[in-house]
Amino acid sequence: MMNFRTVVAAMSLFLLSTLVKAQYTMHKMISVGYTYQNQSFGEIGGKLLFLKNDDVIYRVGGSAMMGSVDSKFAIMPKLQADVLLNFEKNVDFYHSYYFLAGVEGTNKYIAPKIGVTLFGMLDLTGGYAFPIGDTRLNGKEMKGLNINFTLNVPTVFIHDMFK
Repeated sequence: MMNFRTVVAAMSLFLLSTLVKAQYTMHKMISVGYTYQNQSFGEIGGKLLFLKNDDVIYRVGGSAMMGSVDSKFAIMPKLQADVLLNFEKNVDFYHSYYFLAGVEGTNKYIAPKIGVTLFGMLDLTGGYAFPIGDTRLNGKEMKGLNINFTLNVPTVFIHDMFK
């Protein structure tokens, strides 16, 4: 089975190759959320959002998942890459929702995911996690149903709020 570094390198190479084609605008975001992966985890991190137009948006991010696994506190690093799609034209409330497809990976599992996002800020995704080798977190295997609920707040919004 591929190791975590190989997967991260492949995801980075794929994302960077798509971004080289055109000039993209980048926005920084702070993300806070909830992840269910055979256990409940809180999540905090950051994301970068890349867009040329608002039909297709790319996001990459990193975060820390924190929770109690088998009565012991655990922290897992998480990397993720998403593509947000909405090709709807001539609507009053322009691009309020996007379909989301992506992948997230930790040092314990890799999980492809799909879902929806409201304004690119409020995500609801689901997928299935595949363990990396025979890795466990405090003795518990991290495979199976993966559900994420995430709030992504642009740093521009936070900066403007405190002016």
